[in-house]
Amino acid sequence: MTSVNVKLLYHYVITNLFNLCFFPLTAIVAGKAYRLTIDDPHHLYYSYLQHNLITIAPLFAFTVFGSVLYIATRPKPVYLVEYSCYLPPTHCRSSISKVMDIFYQVRKADPSRNGTCDDSSWLDFLRKIQERSGLGDETHGPEGLLQVPPRKTFAAAREETEQVIIGALENLFKNTNVNPKDIGILVVNSSMFNPTPSLSAMVVNTFKLRSNVRSFNLGGMGCSAGVIAIDLAKDLLHVHKNTYALVVSTENITYNIYAGDNRSMMVSNCLFRVGGAAILLSNKPGDRRRSKYELVHTVRTHTGADDKSFRCVQQGDDENGKIGVSLSKDITDVAGRTVKKNIATLGPLILPLSEKLLFFVTFMGKKLFKDKIKHYYVPDFKLAIDHFCIHAGGRAVIDVLEKNLALAPIDVEASRSTLHRFGNTSSSSIWYELAYIEAKGRMKKGNKVWQIALGSGFKCNSAVWVALNNVKASTNSPWEHCIDRYPVKIDSDSGKSETRVQNGRS
Repeated sequence: MTSVNVKLLYHYVITNLFNLCFFPLTAIVAGKAYRLTIDDPHHLYYSYLQHNLITIAPLFAFTVFGSVLYIATRPKPVYLVEYSCYLPPTHCRSSISKVMDIFYQVRKADPSRNGTCDDSSWLDFLRKIQERSGLGDETHGPEGLLQVPPRKTFAAAREETEQVIIGALENLFKNTNVNPKDIGILVVNSSMFNPTPSLSAMVVNTFKLRSNVRSFNLGGMGCSAGVIAIDLAKDLLHVHKNTYALVVSTENITYNIYAGDNRSMMVSNCLFRVGGAAILLSNKPGDRRRSKYELVHTVRTHTGADDKSFRCVQQGDDENGKIGVSLSKDITDVAGRTVKKNIATLGPLILPLSEKLLFFVTFMGKKLFKDKIKHYYVPDFKLAIDHFCIHAGGRAVIDVLEKNLALAPIDVEASRSTLHRFGNTSSSSIWYELAYIEAKGRMKKGNKVWQIALGSGFKCNSAVWVALNNVKASTNSPWEHCIDRYPVKIDSDSGKSETRVQNGRS
């Protein structure tokens, strides 16, 4: 307890060092000014300023020019006006037992099995993974796969994605009263399903966006593509003035469920569920008052130059020619290394001076005294960040980041609750987590929130936002009817819910 108080005192002194020094200096200057007489300003002008106008005039002009140039060239703020997370219909809810039945029906419907599915070892393997995954019984599956026999067709996949995207966008436009024709920039990301015409073209057609909209369709970029889409939209908003940018993040389950026997490819079946999010960004100064957040930083890290990083999450054929996504044994190490690189870039941008000094001192100490100092100092990011939205990729992902960032259970509550309620919705999961924090009433004006997303390649991407107001939950929030039942207490060993509900603090 004493060490905590000492650190808090140190942080307060360093953070407020300027103010602590400023007030004594102000008192000294005020004391000097009090002793001035009426003749002192005249004496200063005639004895110094009058003879140095040639020096002072260019200095003044340079200061004015520099100020004007800075104001004219600095990037315009990017505001998050509103966002909407898709909530599938209740008949698509999929309990663990129902998901296991889907796996069985998909394998049984595979033409190569001739309508039989006798080997039960794969079922035991999937059930074990499913029960330890941290997912609950109210996640959602695609309608095509819930039918018997399952519809694992291109048409069913298109229906799933269109339902998610259109549902999220309709709610977004309803909540913001923005005319779709006012959208100047459109970015859609879907990693595994990219039909022709593209999903961005589908959005243009459905909502009748204008003909000069700048549209982009990102594919194959994994679960971190949501932050990539935000970063792309930000760069475009810095170039194109006075406009809206629409970002849509989703993933397709129907077309990518794996029906083979390769266990490294079966794992993704247990984690991914239906979901998507639509985000409305603006660079219009008039939108600041009604916006929820302002974008502060985006940091993207790509370690794909390393072969292990590049291959740790990879789509391909199994031994029998069935397509799936394999997860290598190196994924945990690769993810940890990539996250550290991302944090090393983001840390100097957001950490207070007190944490930067501590890290620098331990860094130099480790260089000079390698034997005595075994580890670098881990900065306390909670001094700079109020809320964390860690990609709900699975229990292991959340556990590792919770440990490496020295976070408390409440800091990862949004991530664990999202994983339990909605599963891994890929690139949109960080938006369900942000909606959870808002629904709990925890987002206050000036709070900073850090979205961390991991994806194939291997990539770690971060976005930091600052709340412009006390943010309330949006209308038709995905947590609207269940927020009081979270957080759910999870057994750390088995991954099962110990109790049905546990009231969290609001």
